[in-house]
Amino acid sequence: MRRKRESGLWVMGELQKINKRPGEGLFISFEGPDGAGKTTQARLLKEQLEALGLPVLLTREPGGTPIGEAIRKLLLNPSFKEMTVISEALLYSAARAQLVSTLIRPALDRGEIVLCDRYLDSSLVYQGLAGGEDLEMIAKINLWATGKLLPALTILLDLEARRGLERLQKAETGAAVETWQGDRVEQKELSFHQRVQQGFLQLAAREKERFFVVPAGDKPEVVRAKIWHKMQEILTQKGYL
Repeated sequence: MRRKRESGLWVMGELQKINKRPGEGLFISFEGPDGAGKTTQARLLKEQLEALGLPVLLTREPGGTPIGEAIRKLLLNPSFKEMTVISEALLYSAARAQLVSTLIRPALDRGEIVLCDRYLDSSLVYQGLAGGEDLEMIAKINLWATGKLLPALTILLDLEARRGLERLQKAETGAAVETWQGDRVEQKELSFHQRVQQGFLQLAAREKERFFVVPAGDKPEVVRAKIWHKMQEILTQKGYL
């Protein structure tokens, strides 16, 4: 337990040292437990930014590139129940390396605003804090894979784990809890998803400057308004407005 706590402190310290505003563009990630509404809010923010005439790239993890999408199919396939957490961590980092190299960094170099539906923090939480694997090793692998690229802002949509899963069940099939299947990660036990929620909050508490926590239980338009208020502040600071 002491080793895990010390490892966590090392990770947070290393992340805080890294320059969070690489290149000329603006890098923003969306994080949160399953069903929190990340994909919806990322899309809504893209639309608001484009309405202002700003150049925006919206991508997702795992995925965003042909290689990343192929890895996504492996990671989320419910048939691969035997996949180890270490295998998960390495596959996610491989997809992330490809995404950063071929899509995110070039867009930032062009001065674009990049919105990413999940990023490195998801690996720290899902495979580390919730999955039980070595947090320090996961951080090192992913910092290497991304060239130490971190978002300037991470929008964390916080939602109680059970409610998030219920949202997914209703949105995807309208089925009851007993009959809903979900992907391989969504099928994990409720206690895992509860650790995920707490893990994200733990990261946010350690990196208050980078994380913006938004309660995701409200209606989508209310959540969007809170995100947009924060974005106006960031965009003004960066000279976009």
